[in-house]
Amino acid sequence: MAPSAISPPRSPSPSPAITQAQMSSYLNYDHVHWYVGNAKQAAAYYIARMGFEKIAYRGLETGSRGLASYVIRCGGVTFVLTSPLRGLSMLHDVPEDEREMVKEVHAHLEMHGDAVKDVAFEVDSVDAIYDAAVEGGAVSIHAPRVIQDGKNGWVKTATIQTYGETTHTLIERQNYTGAFLPGFRLEPAVKDPLNLLLPPITLDAIDHCVGNQDWDGLEDVCAYYENALGFHRFWSVDDKTMCTEFSALKSVVMASPNEVIKMPINEPAAGKKQSQIEEYVDFYGGAGVQHVALRTKDIITAIRNLKARGMEFIKVPETYYVAMRKRLELAGMVLDEDFDVLQSLDILIDFDEGGYLLHLWLPSSPRLS
Repeated sequence: MAPSAISPPRSPSPSPAITQAQMSSYLNYDHVHWYVGNAKQAAAYYIARMGFEKIAYRGLETGSRGLASYVIRCGGVTFVLTSPLRGLSMLHDVPEDEREMVKEVHAHLEMHGDAVKDVAFEVDSVDAIYDAAVEGGAVSIHAPRVIQDGKNGWVKTATIQTYGETTHTLIERQNYTGAFLPGFRLEPAVKDPLNLLLPPITLDAIDHCVGNQDWDGLEDVCAYYENALGFHRFWSVDDKTMCTEFSALKSVVMASPNEVIKMPINEPAAGKKQSQIEEYVDFYGGAGVQHVALRTKDIITAIRNLKARGMEFIKVPETYYVAMRKRLELAGMVLDEDFDVLQSLDILIDFDEGGYLLHLWLPSSPRLS
C-alpha cells in the first residue's frame, strides 16, 4: 500500500497538449473492472464478505451471448466482474464484436488469472481528455463513442492503454438515468439476505489503485501519466526509504490535477531477496494493478464488521505496536482512536508531521492483494 506520509505536492507540469480546462475534467474513479473465472461466484463473495450489493447485470438475459458481467457497489465503491460464458470453440453464434471481447477475456484469464483489467475514470469531457491523451502519446483502444440507451439518455466512453495490459476507460454521463451503462439491466433494489443479517460495511470511495512495474519501468509510466493524462507527482520514495532487510522498492504516486484520482506506481529495487514487486510481476506475467485501496471514515467499525463477516486480514506482530507507541510518543503525535483498540484489530499506523493514516491489508497472493 502506498505510504501515508505525504509530502506537499509539487506543482503540476502538464504537457503542452493539455490545457487547464482539459485537466479539470477528472471527476472521480468510476469503477474497477475485473476479468474473473466466475463472475457470479466472485460477486457473491464480495456481497457476503464485504457488504456489496448487486446493482446491474449483463448476460444471456440481456442479449449478451458471450459474456456475463455483474456490477456490485458498496457505498462509493463500484466493481464490475466479467466472465466468459462460452469456450473459444463455441463462439459461432456470438456476434463478431462480442466474440473478440470473449477472446480477450479468455486470454487475460489464461495469462493473469482473476485480475483488474480496467480502471475507469468519470470525466466531464471524454473528448477533451481523450484528444489530449492521444496527442500526449497514449495508445487508443477505442475512440470516443456515444452509446444511446433509449429514454435513459446516453453515455460517452473512450479507452486508452496504460501499463501492461491494463486500460483506462473514460466515462461521461450527461443526465444519464440508466442502471450503470447502456446494455446493463437494473437489479432489484432489494438487499441481499446476507446483508440483512450481517453487520453493515461503509466504504466511501476508491482511495488509490497501485500499479506494479518491472525493473526500470517506473519512470516511463510516470512520464506517460504526466504527458498523456496531465497527472503530476504527488509523492515519491526511493529504495533507501521503502526497504526492509531483505526487500526494497521505489514508488511514485501520480495524481490527477485536482488530486481526486491517485495512481501509485511501484518498481522493484535491489535487496537481499526478491522484492514483493518483482514477485508480483513474475507471477502476474508483467505490469498490472497490484491492489485497490478502499477508503472509509471509520476504520475501526469497518474492520470489526468485516471480521464479523468472515473477512481475513494480515496478523501484525506485537513488536510493531511496541515500537509504534514509542515513535508516536517521541513525535508528540496524539491519535483520536484508542491505541489498544487499533492493536487488537491489527490496524497499521502511518504518520508524519501532517497527520496520520490508519490502514490494514488483506492477505496477499503473488498476483493481487
